Amino acid sequence: MKYQTIPPSPKPAQYVRCFWVFEGEASTARPYIYRAYANGCAELVFHYLTTFDQLIDGQAERSFAAAIHAQTRKHSRFVVHQNWGIFGCYLYPYALPRLFSFPANDFTDRETDFQSVLGGEGRELEERMLTASGNTRRLQILSHFLEDRLAINRREEPLVFASIGQIINRRGLVSVREMARENFLSHRQFERKFKEFSGFPPKLFARINRFQAALTQYGSGKSLTAIAYDCGYYDQSHFINHFKEFSGYNPKVFFNGLAEGSEYLDG
Repeated sequence: MKYQTIPPSPKPAQYVRCFWVFEGEASTARPYIYRAYANGCAELVFHYLTTFDQLIDGQAERSFAAAIHAQTRKHSRFVVHQNWGIFGCYLYPYALPRLFSFPANDFTDRETDFQSVLGGEGRELEERMLTASGNTRRLQILSHFLEDRLAINRREEPLVFASIGQIINRRGLVSVREMARENFLSHRQFERKFKEFSGFPPKLFARINRFQAALTQYGSGKSLTAIAYDCGYYDQSHFINHFKEFSGYNPKVFFNGLAEGSEYLDG
């Protein structure tokens, strides 16, 4: 199994956290199951070898070969029965309205194919990415696409962009009311603007980012109590409940390396 990240070039770096490649082996006898967790950021995903099926209530449903995986508050499961290869782009949530000219909350908790959003341009992007000669070429194709879309949709960035970045950088440990004041908006106005560009109300977005901060502690060797405290949970029960809500697992299972589809974290 191979998982690697690639930093973006300077032009799209404000909107792209990283590019990534995920490859591995599977078969009918030994399928691979991957679990996706709640995440405040979005991804552009291209399955260039085979497509994963999503497991819903125990039934496998075909997913898109290429899609926009938006920010989500839910965990989900996917299975593949053949060797797989995925090229992805991990985005800041406010990248979606800049790239596709739709509010971020139009995408929340959804998987959307590129053709539905971009028509022929989306169909062409999917075809070029899936048939590219290798991941170096995929990186070039997707980087140029992002730069072109950002140039087309150039506009002044609202102050709320900084607030979204602040919540990510501070791992969800922020005061929403203080951020509303910094944006010179009422609490209700700030929530509405924040949701337009992040896909979530600010308090939920902060909770998801606290959870994501906890995930990064995998392999640190810290106790669950120390991880909870580091991520701003002063009540162990709140930490456990939030972790189960966003991952489907008790944190003890996850941090002991027993969660399905977590093998890449050991790399």
